[in-house]
Amino acid sequence: MKATVTRIFPCPTCNKPSILTQENAFRPFCSERCKLIDLGYWAAENHKIAGDEVRLNPEDQDQY
Repeated sequence: MKATVTRIFPCPTCNKPSILTQENAFRPFCSERCKLIDLGYWAAENHKIAGDEVRLNPEDQDQY
């Protein structure tokens, strides 16, 4: 029999406790609401991954 460890971390959106188990379909978030709020931040480009801006030359892009 394998012992399971319950890991609890703060939700990235609201900081409430979030249980990181297979039963929590929204992990690492505490709820679907927090998951959708985070998705909205990414869609609005409020969250970004650090790095240099990539600029494409017009001749590098496919012309349709």
